[in-house]
Amino acid sequence: MGRPLQHQPDVALTAAMQTFWRLGYHHTSLRDLLAAMEISRSSLYQLYGNKEALFLTALERYRDQLLNTLRASFYQAASAWAFIENLLTQAALNAQSEQAQLGCLIFNSATELGGEASLPAQSARQCVDDISGFFTQVIVRAQHEGSISADNDAASAAQFLTFSMSGLRLLLKSGATKPQAQQTVKHVLQGLR
Repeated sequence: MGRPLQHQPDVALTAAMQTFWRLGYHHTSLRDLLAAMEISRSSLYQLYGNKEALFLTALERYRDQLLNTLRASFYQAASAWAFIENLLTQAALNAQSEQAQLGCLIFNSATELGGEASLPAQSARQCVDDISGFFTQVIVRAQHEGSISADNDAASAAQFLTFSMSGLRLLLKSGATKPQAQQTVKHVLQGLR
């Protein structure tokens, strides 16, 4: 039995997010969530209603944290191209790490839930669109700076970057080596020009 919720809903939500991230939506049981969150069943229902609603909240938190981190890196980067290069290069350098084996909660969820009509599937697809929306801003700036051809449609290039990042994270999750990941990054960067 979990404890009744005290004053740490933030800690409990982070634990739920990490559980969904590690196990996936369908493989995460209520028992897994209660154990990770260290709360009672009644507290979970009181706060979130059910597993689906908890997942939606956890996925939203992950998306917000990811986009905030990406935006901060983007604003601090010397150029849009430097941001793109660094983002992909750092992902490749993490090959075969514990972090790489987890993948990305958004891409994992979008892959797992696929074409389902469920709210979790719709939310995962929306999160992928949100990432593409952010990357569109990056591509537009790169075009203004002259590092990506202005002839390229910014939204399409952003979608290419999103799909490339998703594929890279999947390769890393499946155990790709650092040289393999770095070679992939090289091709992605060439494709963006």
